[in-house]
Amino acid sequence: MPVFTLEEAITTSHATGKIAYRGKGNIYVNITNRCSSACEYCLRDFTDEVYGEPLKLDHEPPVEEIEQAIELEFLDGPGDEVAFCGFGEPTMRLDAVLAVTDWLRLRRIPSRLVTNGHGRLLNPDVDVAAALAAAGLGAVTISLNAADPQTYDLICRPIFSKTHRAVIRFAEECVGHGLNTTLTAVDYPGADIDGCRAIAKAVGAAFRLRGLVSREDRESATKKEAE
Repeated sequence: MPVFTLEEAITTSHATGKIAYRGKGNIYVNITNRCSSACEYCLRDFTDEVYGEPLKLDHEPPVEEIEQAIELEFLDGPGDEVAFCGFGEPTMRLDAVLAVTDWLRLRRIPSRLVTNGHGRLLNPDVDVAAALAAAGLGAVTISLNAADPQTYDLICRPIFSKTHRAVIRFAEECVGHGLNTTLTAVDYPGADIDGCRAIAKAVGAAFRLRGLVSREDRESATKKEAE
């Protein structure tokens, strides 16, 4: 990978939010603040940070800036994969996701999309799963979070109607195009985890339960770090 000048490195690091950041052995890519959901349990409601990194961007970085940020992270060491996962929903910028994914494919770097599953709703003229597979994406993690449409609308508060079915349909399409697909659900009070797991099994996807991080949890962790 090319080495950047000190001036280029400083320019990238001065952004308000990090474009590329590390966690769990991966390099995560943060490309937008925008999202098509307003989930009740979203970290955005009480913090701008993930893994100790500020993520609220002061601009939406162009593809070249995203690629530069990834390369700078790899200069600090390897990563198991590059995952599109940041402060907003990556498929709000599908063209950038596809371009960077293809760039990663050419460098034989595994890639994964972490998404709310609204890709087809946000990009109605695109077969999103097919485009992702063609670009070289290896895996997709989709937030399902509810086993029925009514609960989904209450918890995730999407900007679209009939979104729950669209999320499941997107998962089916991802599986159909050979993407390693995982559906996830947050373990919030009253969540129908068994129902979510059954949906994942029905579409041929894996399932993973995610822990609920509350404002109180975050404040407690921050206090302990300060002690």
